[in-house]
Amino acid sequence: MFRLRRLFSNLSHVDHNGKARMVDISNKTPTKRTAIARTDILINNQILEAIQQNEVKKGDVFSVAKIAGIQAAKNCSQIIPLCHQVDLSNIDVVFKIDLITPKIEVYSEATTIHSTGVEMEALVASHVSALTVYDMCKAISKTMVIQNGKLIKKTGGKSGDFTNLS
Repeated sequence: MFRLRRLFSNLSHVDHNGKARMVDISNKTPTKRTAIARTDILINNQILEAIQQNEVKKGDVFSVAKIAGIQAAKNCSQIIPLCHQVDLSNIDVVFKIDLITPKIEVYSEATTIHSTGVEMEALVASHVSALTVYDMCKAISKTMVIQNGKLIKKTGGKSGDFTNLS
């Protein structure tokens, strides 16, 4: 048992018995933290045209997907069990259409002044926005593929800045 406790003593989300736990951030200084995430959704030309012509029967795809992403970020701690409740200063979701592939790139940016980061909030926002695009367009075609969800950039906090351009 002693070895097990030593093994788990360096893991932030695991207690001395190897059980999952929430990290105590009460001694961390609040700083400005940002995160940008991206998720892609591959679509076909029929869906692309319906979105561009605003002819999707469920309504304005990007407006609804943006609101869904914002709501998801605000509720991240209810979705991801060990996430802290983060007071978001800002959350935004934007969409970029790639006509060649075709696909929709979903970008989200979250900002806070807090003792923990907002990477999960940004990732949840971009993923839920992509899922909402799928939901709104599935009557046209169910062949859409959600892929490449990733953190692009984060700033602030103990671990410093991070950029992933791959």
